[in-house]
Amino acid sequence: MNTKTLDQIKDEYYGTVGSPERDRIERELEALRIGFKIRNAREKKEMTQAELASRIDKKRTFISKIENDGENITLKTLYDVVERGLGGKLKIEVVV
Repeated sequence: MNTKTLDQIKDEYYGTVGSPERDRIERELEALRIGFKIRNAREKKEMTQAELASRIDKKRTFISKIENDGENITLKTLYDVVERGLGGKLKIEVVV
């Protein structure tokens, strides 16, 4: 049996790290992770999407869109959702 690592599979299907297609896929995955983390934090606080939206003066559908596809969220909105809406602290890491 020929076992491959996840990175080897990504290299095969999306190109090596640094290639345009691989970078695009990694950005999309990170956006999904952000939405997933926001949803988990909201559910942990036993809040509905409507309650979270109300705290940051947005509509419930806006929260739904962020949770399902966090790709086009601005930093200001991300801070609002995490800090004002969820009462948390946002930490951003830059890796070069």
